[in-house]
Amino acid sequence: MPDVAILIPAAGASSRMRGRDKLLEQVDGQPLLARQVRMALASGAGVLVTLPPGDTARRAVLEPSDRLTVQDVPQAAEGIAASLRAGARWAQERGATGLMVLLADLPDLQQDDLAQLLAAFSGQPDRAIRAVDSAGRPGHPVIFPARLFPALAHVTGDHGARAVLAREEVTALPLPENRATTDLDTPEAWAAWRARTGR
Repeated sequence: MPDVAILIPAAGASSRMRGRDKLLEQVDGQPLLARQVRMALASGAGVLVTLPPGDTARRAVLEPSDRLTVQDVPQAAEGIAASLRAGARWAQERGATGLMVLLADLPDLQQDDLAQLLAAFSGQPDRAIRAVDSAGRPGHPVIFPARLFPALAHVTGDHGARAVLAREEVTALPLPENRATTDLDTPEAWAAWRARTGR
């Protein structure tokens, strides 16, 4: 398998949660951020979690691992691009062949989904791989090949890597139902999701 590193951007402010932190919401008996990190580590990859400066609550739920790097992002207020730049530099320094961007707020994502993405990338390690839902809507995770690290290192704003992907022939990988696109940003969305899933 190619040496794919995993970035979990967790430097956002949860601004629509009205005082709650969506990354600390309980999912499967654990804080969502801790769940995503454990799932990423279980893949065998090195994992980078980016945090806003001084955020002790998110840092506190992360269990130490020799494959886990936690990094404060001073430009966190800019948006996800600040985390992507940090992730691209980190992956390049590691000599990784690809960088999986795994959003921290996808509670339906499963370990098997990550395995499918990694397997797909191993078959075409020069192509970007993007998870889509069962309706074909683009979602996450996304794996970027190493040749795109320099472009990721220069993205700006809160649109992430859209411009980078727009120039690529991206391989879409369908995941079951809405695993790739369930993104819960408000208390109401969380309540509806819990009512629907019983989780």
